[in-house]
Amino acid sequence: MTTKLKDVRTVLVQDAREEAALDGSAAIEAEHVLLGLARQPGGRVAELLAEAGLTREAIRAALDREWEGTLAVAGIAVAVAELPPATPDRGRQPKFGESAKLVLKRAAEKAKRLGANRLTAAHILVGILDTDLGRVARALDLAGIDRPALLIRVQWLAGEEVR
Repeated sequence: MTTKLKDVRTVLVQDAREEAALDGSAAIEAEHVLLGLARQPGGRVAELLAEAGLTREAIRAALDREWEGTLAVAGIAVAVAELPPATPDRGRQPKFGESAKLVLKRAAEKAKRLGANRLTAAHILVGILDTDLGRVARALDLAGIDRPALLIRVQWLAGEEVR
C-alpha cells in the first residue's frame, strides 16, 4: 500500500503535532514523527513497525525507558510511568524541531536518490532509522530493535513505492 502525499502531510502536520502536544512539547521532534507513523491505520509503514514490535504503545514505552536512562546518567532516578501526565497546551501549535527537520532532510535525500517524485511514509521512516544518534536511536536500541534489519525492509518498501 502506497502512502500518498496527503497521508504524509497528515502524519507530519497533524499526527506528529498531536503527539508533541500530548507530550507538552513546544517542538515536533523525530520521536513524534515516529509515533505519528505508527498511528496510521492500514498503512504499510505502520504494519512494518508493528511487525518489528513497534506499536505506538511500544514506542512510547521505549521512549520512557530512554528518558529514564538519560536522567539516570545525570543522577536522577525516576520512573516515568509514575510522573503525572504532561498537560497539553491546546493553544500552542508545536513547531518542527531540529531532529524532525533532520528526518525530513534525510527522507527527501533518500526519495531523490530513488527517483521518487513524492515523499512517502517509507522515506520518512528511513529518515528516522538511518542514524545512530539521537533519542529515537537510543530508545529503539534499548527496546532491542534490530534497526539495521528494519531499515533494510523499509528501504525496500521505499524502492517498491517508486516502481
